Amino acid sequence: MQKFYKDKRVFITGHTGFKGSWLCKILSEMGAEVTGYALEPSTEPNLFKLADIESNITSVIGDIRDYESLKKAFDKAQPEIVFHLAAQPLVRDSYENPAYTYETNVMGTVNILECIRQSKCVKSVVNVTTDKVYENKEWQWGYRENEPLDGFDPYSNSKSCSELVTATYKRSFFADSDVAISTARAGNVIGGGDFSANRIIPDCVRALQAGKNITVRNPHSTRPYQHVIEPLYAYLLIAMAQYEDASVADCYNVGPDDVDCVDTGRLVDLFVHLTGGRVKRVDRTEHNAPHEANFLKLDCSKLKSTLGWKPRWHVTDAVAKTVLWTLIWLDGGNVGKVMERQIKEFFEG
Repeated sequence: MQKFYKDKRVFITGHTGFKGSWLCKILSEMGAEVTGYALEPSTEPNLFKLADIESNITSVIGDIRDYESLKKAFDKAQPEIVFHLAAQPLVRDSYENPAYTYETNVMGTVNILECIRQSKCVKSVVNVTTDKVYENKEWQWGYRENEPLDGFDPYSNSKSCSELVTATYKRSFFADSDVAISTARAGNVIGGGDFSANRIIPDCVRALQAGKNITVRNPHSTRPYQHVIEPLYAYLLIAMAQYEDASVADCYNVGPDDVDCVDTGRLVDLFVHLTGGRVKRVDRTEHNAPHEANFLKLDCSKLKSTLGWKPRWHVTDAVAKTVLWTLIWLDGGNVGKVMERQIKEFFEG
């Protein structure tokens, strides 16, 4: 894979975010020519600045809703490969500002696809959505790619719409072209450097930093947790495979095996254990909270059978890598070097 990406021109939307920063780091380590387009990082602190991601890429600060600004950056970069990650990614924020969520997640997708449609340089595109695109029936088995798309909340539904927009563009404008486009529906990711609000591992990190207990709202909610490198590797694999053979372009679930689909309480207990009990878990029932699914996991058979992908790190490994990054950050260490080591461990392990 490193040989394939060396010197490839890659365009990443949402590159200043948690996943985007990790993806930039991986691609720069592989020798790709990366251009990122995104808003300024949304949290302080943030991984993009802590790991000095900007030093090895071309970073353009702009709004995915601003088509003219996006197209200017896109045309200058002349990318061969595009990863679309830019989004308003939080369920709770989508209840507070649904219009902004839809503008960003739906029209942002339209805007990047318009840039691709009017270009002659792009060969491979991956639109990153979410496992929450499915109509959630709270059943015990994993959702497959042919299940109905109907996310419940504004965030999830906007991502369902992004999937539909992508499918329509593929049929209408790219059916007879050599541009290969896939969507990737990933489960919940964890890893060093996520400081988002209203996410359980960042909440754990903040509690550890402050020396306070970890408050858990929904300890019995089951999610497909995985280390952030897992889905990023899958996105890279999809983009590479369809670059070389456009027939594999499709929609793909990306998530851990069933053994690593754990409830929030178990995830927090792992964090507490791996930090040596420096913090404690406290469960709290939250009345009148926005709706969130209680049970959600994915069937990833398609990605495994088509591209030979499989998860590499179990949930315990994922939490351990996250805790290690966090402790080094809290101690003032070089988190960029930690990322480099973990990337090497993953790709060479």
